[in-house]
Amino acid sequence: MKRAAELAVDEINAQGGVRGRPIQLIERNDFANPDSAVFVATDLYNAGVTAVVGHLYSGQTLAAAPVYNTGESPVVALSPSSSAPEVSSQGRYTFRLCPSDLAHGAALARWIHNQLGLERGVVLYLNDDYGRGVRATFADEFNRLQGELLSIDPYLGDTPDVALYLDRMAKSARAQFIVVAGNRTEAEQVLREARKRNVNVPILGADGLEGIEQSGSLAEGTYVSQAYLPSIERPANQKFVAAYQRKYPGTGLPNQPAAATYDAIYLLGDVIGRAGTNRQAVRDALAGVGTITPAFEGVTGRIAFDSAGDVPSSDVHIGVVRAGTIRLAEGG
Repeated sequence: MKRAAELAVDEINAQGGVRGRPIQLIERNDFANPDSAVFVATDLYNAGVTAVVGHLYSGQTLAAAPVYNTGESPVVALSPSSSAPEVSSQGRYTFRLCPSDLAHGAALARWIHNQLGLERGVVLYLNDDYGRGVRATFADEFNRLQGELLSIDPYLGDTPDVALYLDRMAKSARAQFIVVAGNRTEAEQVLREARKRNVNVPILGADGLEGIEQSGSLAEGTYVSQAYLPSIERPANQKFVAAYQRKYPGTGLPNQPAAATYDAIYLLGDVIGRAGTNRQAVRDALAGVGTITPAFEGVTGRIAFDSAGDVPSSDVHIGVVRAGTIRLAEGG
């Protein structure tokens, strides 16, 4: 996020800024902690910023939303990657640039059923807002498609104890896939434990598994639903990826939060250029993108907000890990 924001700001300022004035970034770290997010939100609110690009994770966005949405001068908080369904109901000043978990879970269910042709599987889910959201929407859509879920089991922690679940799965030998509704480190643990037991079925997850391709051969063949992939052949995206790699050589390809942050900076620059820096004016102009004013064409695609501050037109892609990179899967 930080790198992409700095890239966008440098580009905009090199072109003369917004209304002849440079954009200045005020950076704060919420350390992926809800209490810290509230502190950061209060600090930014009181600092008089025109808008906030953040937070990264849903838990922190939900914790900070009451700060941004209340008081005498509410301020826009535009998250690049907070996917919890609850984000949609946090207030008029909360927006996001990614699909919700509702879209990711359903996309995985359709991919498994329609593209892989699999009918029976299990779900292991992180017992928090994110994991439960992906689990619920995946299960609803897979059941609608008349698939069979043999078990749906919760876990906790970065390296969860899933041995009993996988022992049961290995013994029955009926499951054709595993969905991990959680994050990268947990999926890596599931992969390790599955391989130990010769459970060689496709393992899939939503955007919480972002970055798992960096795990080497362990993650080979893992499917991940993504709102963004750097390999997408959209001219704006390819231009962004090339600029990112020039500015940050050796850091790897940009991820979804980076791409959406880049879009957020440019989008806010456009909005401020039209509406000025008044917080309410910024909010009202942003809310009208895609209805009152044309949709914004970004590197992540077409951005048009609905009444909840969501982007319902956002695509969900299915990527697959091959040789240390994540590629768009055939049909994904």
